[in-house]
Amino acid sequence: MSEAEFSAIALKVCLTGLIGYMLWIIYNVGKDSGAGRYGMMILFIALGAGFFSFVMKGVLQYFFS
Repeated sequence: MSEAEFSAIALKVCLTGLIGYMLWIIYNVGKDSGAGRYGMMILFIALGAGFFSFVMKGVLQYFFS
């Protein structure tokens, strides 16, 4: 396995873990602040939009290249 292959695999695995951890943090913030169902939805939409767009960028690059 070359260094480039290892880097590509490690990036995907680590980013997946980081996104999962960020989702847990968003959930924990909403739970600790007492946000209701609507508040949790707003938290996930607003704070999750950044990494959702990052993932979609990778998907679009895969399909258009």
